[in-house]
Amino acid sequence: MFARCSFCSKPNTEVDTLVAGPGVFICDGCVQLCVSVIEGKPADVPLIAPWEHDLPLEQVLSNLRPVSAASTQVQDNLAAWVGKARALGGTWSQIGEALGMTRQSAWERFA
Repeated sequence: MFARCSFCSKPNTEVDTLVAGPGVFICDGCVQLCVSVIEGKPADVPLIAPWEHDLPLEQVLSNLRPVSAASTQVQDNLAAWVGKARALGGTWSQIGEALGMTRQSAWERFA
């Protein structure tokens, strides 16, 4: 399984650098884009969630697939980390506690 940039979906085999966070990744190209956006942003622009902007329906609909893909990637990464914890001898109680859920909920979700 390849790690993919959570922003542009490029696999680690197609980027120079992929920085890992907790279950997410960002490639060097997206970092450069972020830096240019941050440097060019006026200081007095209010921060609002992207879905709260006035957008046409077509643009909102076009965002659904990439958001869903990012969610799937995060869920896959979480399952891989849980699998790693189990392989290292972690109990369902420990995993549930780490996830803020019961042992039973962790087992039902990941077993």
